[in-house]
Amino acid sequence: MNVERLKQIQSELPADVTLVAVSKTRTKEEVDEAYQAGCTIFGENKVQEIIAKYDKNYHWHMIGHLQRNKVKQVLPLVDMIQSLDSLSLAKEIEKQAAKIEKNIAVLVEVNISQEENKTGLPKEDVLDFIAQCKESFPHIDIQGLMCVGPNTSDTVYIAECFEQVHQLFLEAKKQYGDSIRWLSMGMSADWKIAVKHGSNMVRIGSDIFGPRNYQI
Repeated sequence: MNVERLKQIQSELPADVTLVAVSKTRTKEEVDEAYQAGCTIFGENKVQEIIAKYDKNYHWHMIGHLQRNKVKQVLPLVDMIQSLDSLSLAKEIEKQAAKIEKNIAVLVEVNISQEENKTGLPKEDVLDFIAQCKESFPHIDIQGLMCVGPNTSDTVYIAECFEQVHQLFLEAKKQYGDSIRWLSMGMSADWKIAVKHGSNMVRIGSDIFGPRNYQI
């Protein structure tokens, strides 16, 4: 865990931008160290990693693709699901949230670059999807949008993608007011671009924890 790098990121982030420390593949000890250095929200891609590292003193966000058969396991542990990407997943979240009488904050994931290896809804489907969820699922509290930037070094294209999601966010906010509050865009390589295009929540992993060992 690079405390100095974390302090630098914290100093560079605008006051209105929330940091989610992405702790996938890292140890509980590293999470604890990041918490001591000021991180309070941790993002995980896999349910089993949230279960393994769970600490009730921290806030946990599910940021990776969530399989329907894992919803029951993860729902009691997380404060937010950032990766709502289908009606079938919404139905399962509603079903399990109703059982434990929990209203769960969620973000709708947008596949803005339409890359085949990315999950998320096409941008043209997002507003109708939000309307359907708000009408049908009382235990799901849609609070905004999330996207993963395109896998490219073309910063102009990255900026264009982020701005498209930003405009979509503003449209949703116009319809639903302050209930739409979070635009989660930007990771270690592109968070500064994302913030310039309206992101108020960034998901940073390797710049805080160092390169990941995916063999773990």
